[in-house]
Amino acid sequence: MNAVTNIQKYSIHDGDGIRTTVFFKGCPLRCWWCHNPETQKFESELQIDTPKCTGCGRCEAVCPTGAITMSEPAEGGRKSLIDRSKCIRCGKCVDACLGNYRVLVGREYTVEELAKICMQDQMFYEQSGGGVTLSGGEVMAMDSGYIKSLVKTLYREGVDVDIDTCGQAPYSNFEAILPYVHTWLYDIKAIDEDKHKKYIGVSNRLILDNLKKIAKAGARIYIRIPTIKEVNGDPESMAQIIDFLKENGIQTPQVNLLPYHSTGSHKYGKLGRDYPAEDLTAPSDEEMESFVKQWNKAGFANVKIGG
Repeated sequence: MNAVTNIQKYSIHDGDGIRTTVFFKGCPLRCWWCHNPETQKFESELQIDTPKCTGCGRCEAVCPTGAITMSEPAEGGRKSLIDRSKCIRCGKCVDACLGNYRVLVGREYTVEELAKICMQDQMFYEQSGGGVTLSGGEVMAMDSGYIKSLVKTLYREGVDVDIDTCGQAPYSNFEAILPYVHTWLYDIKAIDEDKHKKYIGVSNRLILDNLKKIAKAGARIYIRIPTIKEVNGDPESMAQIIDFLKENGIQTPQVNLLPYHSTGSHKYGKLGRDYPAEDLTAPSDEEMESFVKQWNKAGFANVKIGG
């Protein structure tokens, strides 16, 4: 499945210039702070804005598996309840909801359909030095043939394609599209493997190995670091990332330090999940500025907060 959750036009934070960012559904990581939890699972998901539910019961009436029931009347009125273990994601309740409070997340496109949508704003790409960014979820965990066909199609049309990646995918997937990618927006969360396993859910070995390989192959790489106080928001953790890049000769024209935020936390409830990052915090503005100086002192001139 190569499902897309969102196509965001006029994006200015996912690479250079004005871009169209395509968010694919499915990711092998489980970062505690993920602000796009609807992109984690590879299959479609039902997203419900329960507080807005009017309790009309239309969803319960059309559900073919009995997954939906209505709560007892209480302050605020009745609400729909769902047993997600019974839900087959047929979308009938979505069609029945008069308030559009239910969404089936994840839509599949052919390469031709997706490329056509991306090409609609080519004029803005040309004027601003922008293009298309494929993101996620994790775009490199999608079907390799599909992604290669999409990237090559855009490349032939003269569109710069950036790949926003966590790096957790077979190297063959990277190798297949290296000649057609303008810039890799490559996340590094932590060098310490134990910390990586705790907060991200997997070892970082494949991620760091792929970074070394694409750098050796001559890829243009922007390093992006989601910066969380408890994970990597301290001078020692920053030094570990800096040392890794320098020791492996990895050149990067840009480093983005992305302060932690919880703006995506409300999505977890809509998916029937708890938000794991309640106790995580962002470094202060002063700490973020000190990290920039730390990177500058190490020889990295273009270091930005955010972006």
